[in-house]
Amino acid sequence: MGAFLDKPKTEKHSAHGEGNGLRYGLSSMQGWRVEMEDAHTAVVGLPHGLTDWSFFAVYDGHAGSRVANYCSGHLLEHILSGGADFSSGSGSVEGVKDGIRSGFLNIDEYMRSFSDLRQGLDRSGSTAVCVLVSPTHLYFINCGDSRAVLSRDTKVGFSTQDHKPCNPREKERIQNAGGSVMIQRVNGSLAVSRALGDYDYKCVDGKGPTEQLVSPEPEVCVLERAAEGDEFVVLACDGIWDVMSNEELCEFVRSRLLVCDDLEKVCNSVVDTCLHKGSRDNMSVVLVCLPGAPKISEEAVKKEEELDKYLETRVEELLGNCGDTGVPDLVSVLRCIATENIPNLPPGGGLASKRSVIEAVYNKLNPHREEEGACAGGEEESEEGGGSTAAHLLEALRQFRLHHRGQYRTVLEESLAAYHLRGESAAEGAGEGRRNFGDDEGDDDDNDGQQQTASPPTPPSPPPSPATAEPEASQDAPAPEFNPSFD
Repeated sequence: MGAFLDKPKTEKHSAHGEGNGLRYGLSSMQGWRVEMEDAHTAVVGLPHGLTDWSFFAVYDGHAGSRVANYCSGHLLEHILSGGADFSSGSGSVEGVKDGIRSGFLNIDEYMRSFSDLRQGLDRSGSTAVCVLVSPTHLYFINCGDSRAVLSRDTKVGFSTQDHKPCNPREKERIQNAGGSVMIQRVNGSLAVSRALGDYDYKCVDGKGPTEQLVSPEPEVCVLERAAEGDEFVVLACDGIWDVMSNEELCEFVRSRLLVCDDLEKVCNSVVDTCLHKGSRDNMSVVLVCLPGAPKISEEAVKKEEELDKYLETRVEELLGNCGDTGVPDLVSVLRCIATENIPNLPPGGGLASKRSVIEAVYNKLNPHREEEGACAGGEEESEEGGGSTAAHLLEALRQFRLHHRGQYRTVLEESLAAYHLRGESAAEGAGEGRRNFGDDEGDDDDNDGQQQTASPPTPPSPPPSPATAEPEASQDAPAPEFNPSFD
């Protein structure tokens, strides 16, 4: 099976909660990937008497979800059960850091005993990015290339550093363990240099757990909390960071908090926007709002309403002024609007964050979408009324339109003319065309690189798209069929 689906799975898992002066929201989406391998943790009030502490994490699995799912339920208990001093105050900071490090090493060793992992039946691994919030400090914990950022005083106050094989420190460890870094991957295969699991890369004799090709050791950074300046923390997998920088994501989240106090909706907006920007990976985001987080602004709400109204009006104008050329498709509408200088677009999100508004108006005003949907499922209608013929024809045109934008109207005219001349023979031609057009789509090989050892055949090139620059982390995999993005 290929690495990507024919169309993204956009159903989301979302949740929210509050406590200890914090509010949080989270959202995750499978997207274009054939599997959902992300997981997360959100706990307000910790056991062992740490009721005023909280813990949040995102895990990005690869080559399976086994390790990510186990860590989501058990990493915290491994951290807390290591015997370290987790009392509040600056004097215990080093003890907490030691406890975190021991927890990561312990859970990594513990999972090695799982029969499916030990026998090589499951070769999965997972990154982990976490924040442990005490009354006085923020403990940022990172192992892999998921990332956490802190918004402080309206700008990025801190961000974790991704663990990539080409980083000098990581590359040195890999080479000392007898490995190499090729195409920015460990032994040309794994795209991260630190992770939990991935035991195929942790079996070098004579080397300790933190000296292996892939290390489970987390990097822990501690910041004292600033009651007034600290706004929010965002934890996200690389499916988010592939298409948004630290600054863009913080600006976008801040702009959403000014118009919406529902953190689930804010996180859903982040995930949707990244999908429309071209992310092809699983996407997960956890947003933790600190006491200094932005509050709803009447001015910002008014500007948001004006922007939505403007976009709705533009779609109506574009559909109403199409004339003899026919109703433009949604992508043509988006392309046209993208060329305009539109004020007050959400910073960091751009027009991609407003695609749902544009699409809703387009679907409401465009009767052809309903007509296609009704006929696509009508192949079982009686051929006496021509229902089957129309269904085959419209399905063939729908498939053809996906691959040959701009030409489908000519094909429609030719097909209808042929039907008029040949009568029922047109049904066979439309059915054959549908089969031929439908067979054009090929499977993309799963070249995620997480456990890849051989280069797959080069897949066919996708049709041109107005997408922005391709995300660096996904450069080894082809784009899904027709996935335009608009900034």
